[in-house]
Amino acid sequence: MEGKIKNFKDLKIWQKAIKLVKVIYQITDSFPPKETYGIISQIRRSAISIPSNIAEGFMRKHNKEYKQFLHIALGSLAELETQVIISEELGFMKNEQSVNIQSTINELNKMTMGLIKCL
Repeated sequence: MEGKIKNFKDLKIWQKAIKLVKVIYQITDSFPPKETYGIISQIRRSAISIPSNIAEGFMRKHNKEYKQFLHIALGSLAELETQVIISEELGFMKNEQSVNIQSTINELNKMTMGLIKCL
């Protein structure tokens, strides 16, 4: 398996994180326009941070640095989960959407922790 991974785009965790970003963008398109610089901006930045840190860590020369970026991705996952809960509480997001996103976040948390342990 490791021989097949030539760059970060080959990582299942990165691919899943990219799909999450797409979902976040689609859902936040329906948020109130007054939230453009509020929760929409914040939730999108958190989501984007996840695959970005996975990619940046992958490109580092040392596993210690890679782990550091994976820990940052974990922080972004927690931040995103909080923002999803807030969005649902404010009525900007349906419960089903929130549950699905939180499920993906939980999967990414597990994958990230597993990758950290492997390094």
